[in-house]
Amino acid sequence: MKKLSPSLVSVKRITSAVPRSNFADRDLDKLARLILDAGGLINPIVVRRTSMDAYEIVDGNLEYYAAARAREIEPLKGETIGAFILEPENEALLLEQLEILRKTAISENLGEIETPKESFITEASVEIETLEASSSLEQRVTNIEARLEIQIHELKAEHAREKKVLAERIQEIENLIAQQLPLLIEAQLANRINELKSESASEKPCLVDAVPEVEQVTSQPMSLLAALNTQNPAQLKANFEYTKLVNDKIIQRILDEKRDVKPFVSFANVVERIQGLGDKTMIKIIDYWQKYS
Repeated sequence: MKKLSPSLVSVKRITSAVPRSNFADRDLDKLARLILDAGGLINPIVVRRTSMDAYEIVDGNLEYYAAARAREIEPLKGETIGAFILEPENEALLLEQLEILRKTAISENLGEIETPKESFITEASVEIETLEASSSLEQRVTNIEARLEIQIHELKAEHAREKKVLAERIQEIENLIAQQLPLLIEAQLANRINELKSESASEKPCLVDAVPEVEQVTSQPMSLLAALNTQNPAQLKANFEYTKLVNDKIIQRILDEKRDVKPFVSFANVVERIQGLGDKTMIKIIDYWQKYS
């Protein structure tokens, strides 16, 4: 028979019939971090092979769950665990060793309790077993509640992180739109102006640059942007009364923009500052002005 020595077994290939809730999370975390700090487990577990690459715990459930927790904390460092593997040629001997070791451990624990009479030992043992069973059940419930609380906290934290990332992304998109929209409007207006300039101009009546009563036509047509910055209500109304695009409310809003203090610098600026005047309407106004000015 070959010399007995522990083997390194992948933690994820091992299963246990004992629930993890039998052990306190704080104990598992503490032992897991000690395993990581020490680089291994001082007490190898005992496993039985269930298939070519799968094992079940025979002894060492606490150590196994601690190793599994170590793997959760640091997957690279906690990937394997030292284990004695029961093989057909040594299984009987190893199980016999385990039985003796377990009996010795129980005897040592009982030896710490003063038991002057055998009857007292029996009664104390029954009471201890009852208390241990009750305590074990309470501990399992406590462990389950603690794990649920941790999982709920992690889910809330993850939800908060995702919500923050989504809000930041939406804000980035809104900022990008706010930066690009005036440029797009300005480019669209400029393209339309160039198209109108390239068209062959047919003879059209000029727009008046003053009130209709004056009946005076300017020799040099005024630019639309200059007209929006300088003309009074009567002039603006006279110039746009045939377009059906600019009503008295729009004209009043243009006048209310304090053009003498802050003139319009571009058609996109006009659209941005005048409520109710959209970019499509602005393009139609430019089209009309180019044709008839």
